[in-house]
Amino acid sequence: MAQLLGMLSDFVPESIAMGAVFSQNPQLGILLAIIIGIQNFPEAFNAYQDLKSSYSVRKCLIILFLLSFLGVVSALAGYYFLSSMPMAIGALMNFSSGGIIYLIFQDIAPLSSMKKNWIPALGACFGFLVGMIGLKMLG
Repeated sequence: MAQLLGMLSDFVPESIAMGAVFSQNPQLGILLAIIIGIQNFPEAFNAYQDLKSSYSVRKCLIILFLLSFLGVVSALAGYYFLSSMPMAIGALMNFSSGGIIYLIFQDIAPLSSMKKNWIPALGACFGFLVGMIGLKMLG
């Protein structure tokens, strides 16, 4: 459950910010949606694995399916209500970064048993590269 709560504390503010970005710059919003989707995929997988120890597979999938609509609602709230409030969006993203830091240093990193493996570091570099290339393509 902690993994799920950490994921949601990151996912909801990101979705709100994405909705606000879409209202100002749709191309940047698409890039942000792609990056957030790529970043949230492993988080959702970890949350699923965490939930699976307490609930049936069917119940886990139903929970995650229903929570996915929280992103849509959050993005619409950002688009319609917070697009003209950059300070509020900044505060939400600050909160969101706390969620990701919690996930990494409280749950994921201590349980990592990959010794001398270059794949996680390469994945992080690839994610950064995708973001930088996307920003350059937008101008």
